[in-house]
Amino acid sequence: MNILSIFDNPTLLASLLAWALAQIFKIPIHYLREKEIDWTLLLRAGGMPSSHSAIVAAAAFSIGLHIGYDTPLFSIAFVFAMIVIYDATGIRRQAGLHARAINIMIKDLVDGHPLQSRDKFIEVLGHSPIEATLGVLLGISTAEILYLIEIHQ
Repeated sequence: MNILSIFDNPTLLASLLAWALAQIFKIPIHYLREKEIDWTLLLRAGGMPSSHSAIVAAAAFSIGLHIGYDTPLFSIAFVFAMIVIYDATGIRRQAGLHARAINIMIKDLVDGHPLQSRDKFIEVLGHSPIEATLGVLLGISTAEILYLIEIHQ
């Protein structure tokens, strides 16, 4: 088995492609919002669209396309996707908001009383509902396009 065998696994290919596209799309979307190019977004969590949502949606949808939506494997993939998306928009989002609040408190303390450590927490950990929704749509679209290409070969 070699590394190129991933191209024989349409679900894995769709999932990885959806993740990569989501990460790549973050750069121009960030540029449109902030007027700066940030290449670190290629490997960072958070941002628009959600790569977490894209990868799990592509996996679940691709499994449904290839083996059926009435199978136990699709059920597992769907539940797993829901947990990941919930985590990305819920728990991780709240952790990001807490990090932002802590960073503001540290700045306030530093302005009035210097602290030894000035490390900042990463604030963009989770996703807003729209970021997750666009990630899901990207994942489903990627899986569908690859499936259509596959059946027409």
